[in-house]
Amino acid sequence: MTKPRVLIMHATGTNRDREAALACKLAGGSAEIVHVNQLRDGSRRLADYQMLLLPGGFSYGDDLGAGRLWASDLSHLLRDQVGPFVEAGRPVMGICNGFQALVKAGFLPGRLPGTEDENGRIQATLTRNASNRFECRWVWLQPEPRSPCVFTRGLKERVYCPVAHGEGRFVPRNDDVLHTLEQAGLIALRYAAPVGEPAAYPYNPNGSVADIAGICNETGTVFGLMPHPEDHVFPEQHPRWARGERGNLGTVLFENGIRYASQI
Repeated sequence: MTKPRVLIMHATGTNRDREAALACKLAGGSAEIVHVNQLRDGSRRLADYQMLLLPGGFSYGDDLGAGRLWASDLSHLLRDQVGPFVEAGRPVMGICNGFQALVKAGFLPGRLPGTEDENGRIQATLTRNASNRFECRWVWLQPEPRSPCVFTRGLKERVYCPVAHGEGRFVPRNDDVLHTLEQAGLIALRYAAPVGEPAAYPYNPNGSVADIAGICNETGTVFGLMPHPEDHVFPEQHPRWARGERGNLGTVLFENGIRYASQI
């Protein structure tokens, strides 16, 4: 059976491409790292792939804000490729900087009933951490069972993986947007404490509203998260592996995405 082809989109400054490609390979996909200029000049076509992944890093140095220039690529230069890809229901995953780009390009959370206005404003953003500093630590991610997200569908246990960002605080445009995200199940992952207690800092490392770590669009096919599941795909990567702790790998998110892509 042919492995689903995954396009790992590279832009100047992204730096998690190889880790994302390895995670997709371990999950059963065939990944290729493709520069945005290859899509622009026609040497690669997004339509030839079954899944799109935007990795982390600092695209274009985040010169105008985290992911903003990359979002401009998606919204304008590559809109004629990314738009149809999304509309066709092919899975898209954005990690960290990729999540920021998808949100600022308007692909996440996408069109929300009852929250749009005549200007078609972006419905959310990812802004400076509440701590006002770069956060690099491991976090627990609790999947939301009501979410239509194809990447988190059916997950029974939490994912444990690191964050590494300075602008990861998810903020919806207003309370109506937050209410819609909640009611429609578009919150796919939340930051969680190890046991029971509220997910205050440092468990919610950036101060995201409602502990939101990852969201999806209405169809569940476009998904973004700030943490890095590609950094926990081997048991030995667990920070307490030498003490005997195992499990909660991030690989499951990629496996779900690849499995869905294989059906398209």
